[in-house]
Amino acid sequence: MCNSHENDQDEAEQAGAGRRSFLRATALIGAATAVSLPQVAKAASAPAEQWRPDSDSHRFTLVVMPDTQYLFDGPSLNPAPIEASLRYILEHGKDENIVFLSHLGDLTENGAQAEVAAASKAFELLDQQGVGYSVLAGNHDVRSSTNDQRGPTPYLEAFGPQRFKGKPTFGGASPDGYNTFHLFKAGGRQWLVLALDWRLSPQGYAWAKDVIARHPKTPVVLTTHELVYEDDTLSTYGQQLWDQLIEEHDQIFLTLNGHNWPAGRAVRENAAGNDVHLHLTNYQNRYYGGAAMIRLYRFDLDRDTIDVETISPWVLGRAADGLNELEREEIELTGPEDRFSVAIDFEKRFSGFDPITPRAARSTSEMLVRGTVAYWRFDGRTDGSVVTGTVRDLSGRGNDLTVVTVPGSPAKSLTWSSAHHPDQPGHGSLDFRGNKPPLQGAYLRTVDGAPLNSAEFGSGYTIEVFYQLPADWDAAHNKWAGLISRTGTGGAAGKTEGDPDEPLATLSLSDGPGPQWAVRPLNQQGFATNWGDETAREIWWHLAVVNDGSHTTMYVQGCPVARNPTAVSVGLTSLGLPWLLGGYEYGGQIDQILYGRLGDVRIVERALPVSAFMNR
Repeated sequence: MCNSHENDQDEAEQAGAGRRSFLRATALIGAATAVSLPQVAKAASAPAEQWRPDSDSHRFTLVVMPDTQYLFDGPSLNPAPIEASLRYILEHGKDENIVFLSHLGDLTENGAQAEVAAASKAFELLDQQGVGYSVLAGNHDVRSSTNDQRGPTPYLEAFGPQRFKGKPTFGGASPDGYNTFHLFKAGGRQWLVLALDWRLSPQGYAWAKDVIARHPKTPVVLTTHELVYEDDTLSTYGQQLWDQLIEEHDQIFLTLNGHNWPAGRAVRENAAGNDVHLHLTNYQNRYYGGAAMIRLYRFDLDRDTIDVETISPWVLGRAADGLNELEREEIELTGPEDRFSVAIDFEKRFSGFDPITPRAARSTSEMLVRGTVAYWRFDGRTDGSVVTGTVRDLSGRGNDLTVVTVPGSPAKSLTWSSAHHPDQPGHGSLDFRGNKPPLQGAYLRTVDGAPLNSAEFGSGYTIEVFYQLPADWDAAHNKWAGLISRTGTGGAAGKTEGDPDEPLATLSLSDGPGPQWAVRPLNQQGFATNWGDETAREIWWHLAVVNDGSHTTMYVQGCPVARNPTAVSVGLTSLGLPWLLGGYEYGGQIDQILYGRLGDVRIVERALPVSAFMNR
């Protein structure tokens, strides 16, 4: 949800910052590509800014690193590629808002002491800066015939729980030390990474279930070495993990594994009826054993999307020296298995274990900001009952509304509803059933003599409405209905430029449908028009039109629209005639009636900042 021009710009800059900064930093990363083991130790101790992700931002990145075993294979020890990837995290932690790194096992080829020590030394780059990460054992890090009860190993000595103690993200480990869990805060909530051994014992399964049970409202990313075998297929052990752990635990929404190749994905429906996304990522079969290639899982909670990108910082860091054809292919993988987006309605997906508490209704008095001249809300009534009589203006200014029904219209052309925008002060709305041809429906008009009828708003105004259109809204029958409009024509007011039969002011819905504010200001003969973008059906929208005494800006969901005119626009021409809610006049006669719901409506005789809108 937008708050201002400045926030719009900030979000746009954040969205593109990662790629731009990444390219700018290639020379720096490249400087690390030929580092020997002693140099790694020196680099690890170099002072740098401590890792501090933005835990409230709705955009954050989880980094995933699969099998790096060929870089630590007996006498073939080369930490440079993995170091380049770890440096990427340090250099881009801020602009990517990197919250965590998950290694998926098979750090080494043989699990030998020297191999593990070399890998361990590389990860000191993250340790020195407090970066949160997890590592788990693959079948090449330990004896593949064993499970998490295998006892001491060089891997456990280097990457056991003692390595992570004291890190703010470390949650704990199983008694054997081979399984760990980690917690990080992002998007204003807590997330859990469950890092599981190559093979779980019954004790391991029990431990994992207990961890999840002790964090009942926390979404879980499960990481392990083997699970998905290929697209839409789980390995035998992966199926066991599904049957014994994943399927019955709704909190697990994403799993990540390596081991097999090429990369692949599967989706399974769990016992709660929700999708679990299961991803295989492994590049050891590619150039330089995968060159410590990493995946960036960019979460965007506002877009309900995870954008996935696969890159090789090590290869890209050497681009300035010139790359051959094979190397150029490895800079970034752009095939559908390595660069893709996953759509997840996070609020809905997590509602089974952590439902969002709906925003409570707010009192009328809170909405009566200085300068309020009319405030109508429609809560506290029986769903589906017909609107009759008078709808009071809660501002106390006497701008009450009465119902007008087109002859021959159905009895329930205008009814009360409890449906409302999630951020609407009043938890109710009016359900209009307008249609034509022939014209049918009911609408509301201000009473004769209401002060609003003659108001000209020469010093500015703010008009706010909440609305929702049904799925079967059809432009052929429903376009150009007014959400709120002022009656009286331009011709009658002596303003004949343009169509003289158009009303003096109307906030209507075009054939898009999209909002349009078309008025005859005091200082113009013709129209001043603000256009909004198309607004989807079945979604509640907040709309505001703000005039500061000289210019008018339209906001949708608190975001300024593009088509706001720059011409000076002062006040609103008036003939002392009523305003309409849900109706639109042409040539002084009712011409169209809204088909949709209308929530709280407020008119203020001054320009309000976005922070004072009713949806704040």
